[in-house]
Amino acid sequence: MSKLVLVRHGQSAWNLENRFTGWVDVPLSENGIKEAEQAAQKLSGLKFDIAFTSALQRAQNTLKIILEKTNQTHIPVFSNQALNERMYGDLQGMNKDEARQKFGDEQVKIWRRSYDIAPPNGESLKDTAARVIPYFEQNILPHIQQNKNVLIVAHGNSLRALVMYLEKMTPEQILNFELGTAVPRVYELDAQLNIQSVQNL
Repeated sequence: MSKLVLVRHGQSAWNLENRFTGWVDVPLSENGIKEAEQAAQKLSGLKFDIAFTSALQRAQNTLKIILEKTNQTHIPVFSNQALNERMYGDLQGMNKDEARQKFGDEQVKIWRRSYDIAPPNGESLKDTAARVIPYFEQNILPHIQQNKNVLIVAHGNSLRALVMYLEKMTPEQILNFELGTAVPRVYELDAQLNIQSVQNL
């Protein structure tokens, strides 16, 4: 049996300012650092064999804090932009309320919550899944099949794509699914990726 733990990064400076962040490499806010430390506390009883993160500092620094606080800085860590947040295109950097004023509530909701409709010059959740899932299958799944404990620290949408895949959710089901910042989601999986248990810490 393997444990797979998914953690969305702590609050970022732009989460705090209610902006669309996407691939913009913004740091954690002070609160985000605290959230990462709290996540580490919750994970203190778990030993990991390997960790994965995105190419963006808010995820990398959340992971770094977790590993430092749980005395696991010795484990191998791999970062890859396949695990990056969804690319928000023309919305990146824009305040979400300003976006609603400019494009209308309904349109912004469709861009944020639909499965396959992308914002202008950006990615939909379906597009995000198209890079997350192959990376997972190629680089992360083999470790689960060897009964290793794996930690992935990434982003709201890259992890939602992964949750959808692991839990066999429909596009409708994933729309209402939200991962809180720095809330560990712990799966117990067998080698065939059958979920034995899942819980948020």
